[in-house]
Amino acid sequence: MKILYLYAEVMGYTMATIKALVEAGAEIHVVHWDDKKLTPYRMPIYHNVYSYPYSQQTVGSLILLATTLQPDITVVSGWQDKLYLKVARHLRQHRYLVVSCLDGQWHDNPKQYLAAGLGLLGFFSRYFSHAWVPGVYQYEYARRLGFQKKDIVFDLLSADLSLFQAVYQGHLEAKQSHYPHRFLFVARFEPVKGLETLLAAWQSLGAARGDWELHLIGNGSLKDQLTATPGIVVKDFMQPDQLVAEIAESGCFILPSKREPWGVVVHEFAAAGLPLIISDVVGAGTSFLISGMNGYQFKSNDINSLSQRMRQIIASSDQQLLAMSSISYQLTRRISPETSAMNLISIVVTNQS
Repeated sequence: MKILYLYAEVMGYTMATIKALVEAGAEIHVVHWDDKKLTPYRMPIYHNVYSYPYSQQTVGSLILLATTLQPDITVVSGWQDKLYLKVARHLRQHRYLVVSCLDGQWHDNPKQYLAAGLGLLGFFSRYFSHAWVPGVYQYEYARRLGFQKKDIVFDLLSADLSLFQAVYQGHLEAKQSHYPHRFLFVARFEPVKGLETLLAAWQSLGAARGDWELHLIGNGSLKDQLTATPGIVVKDFMQPDQLVAEIAESGCFILPSKREPWGVVVHEFAAAGLPLIISDVVGAGTSFLISGMNGYQFKSNDINSLSQRMRQIIASSDQQLLAMSSISYQLTRRISPETSAMNLISIVVTNQS
């Protein structure tokens, strides 16, 4: 089976699914952005995975690539890239299977209503045969865009469980003897991630922080401002294999986003056995957080709501935190790179019947 990826940024979690596809016998060809990336993640070299830098491509070269490969299925990372759309349109005209990755949520705004109207008129079917979504919020969006139930598959996004679950397994004994009192934020240092709310909530805790610390890892436009803020620890973006050491020293993951369609990072840190505090806009919370069991949800942009949830974590005993940790770890089995890969392959299998 040959699979063509027309992608924006390839990340560690993208590679986890790609590796699972290769292990299932697929040959993968990935066109990816190389000159307008949001993060410094480096795509690794992997057996049976062929990489093509976006900056070297034209519509003609990509159509030639697709014509030469004759892929069983093509995966396109959304519909924002006009170059990819032209290739998708060409492939659909020749009745190839083309899947749109859809990680957005429905927000009842005019732009989305326009898209929904276009979908009812069959606009998206000109480019895509199927939609691949991570969860229930995205399923709702795909349906509004005109995709039929039978043409939507789940588990688009998965953490690299082999990497992150090993953190939980390898450091459980150490955490049982001394649970780390450290909040951890890992994401881009941008306003949309809710950093202003997080810092204000942290400062409002005052002496209630006890021996807890707040560590931030990432890169972005707010980095200088964060570095100058007292009472927190700021570190640069890390590759996944570097990040695991930081997770082992952390006791609770926080994602206070103002907008977060999914958030694979929630899956990653839950897999590593961290209790969670996430805002109510984070899509991945539908799969990996049961509020009150393995962490808490709070109202996005609400300093008092976040502060209250942080207080609840601080007030928890180490045994309670370990119990939350175990539940986080168990919940992450709901989605895996293997279920992600097999959902995609199922489109090809169903189309052959």
